[in-house]
Amino acid sequence: QVQLVESGGGLVQAGGSLRLFCAASGLTFSNYAMNWFRQAPGKEREFVATISASGGRTDYADSVKGRFTISRDNAKKLVYLQMNSLKPEDTAVYYCAAGYRNGVAYWGKGTLVTVSS
Repeated sequence: QVQLVESGGGLVQAGGSLRLFCAASGLTFSNYAMNWFRQAPGKEREFVATISASGGRTDYADSVKGRFTISRDNAKKLVYLQMNSLKPEDTAVYYCAAGYRNGVAYWGKGTLVTVSS
């Protein structure tokens, strides 16, 4: 079965950096666009970043542009989210998702990122 397993979350001070990882299995990884979403406490889940199947195109939510970078390694079936200049409002559970942004096929279980002020 398809599995998306996130890791790399944790506690970081404002202004710091974290790198999230998503390991995929059970799917033809190179056929899927990959995404990161997040859900803050008491809020709806929101889009963060997407990368095309080949890795040639990326897009970001306005709130993270210039601070976050999504990338992928199709040979290793990994997706990354490099997060710099973190803010307390970035605190959320971050989810990896396979498929188109508006039609996600598979979700991971999430990894918690906490940014202290």
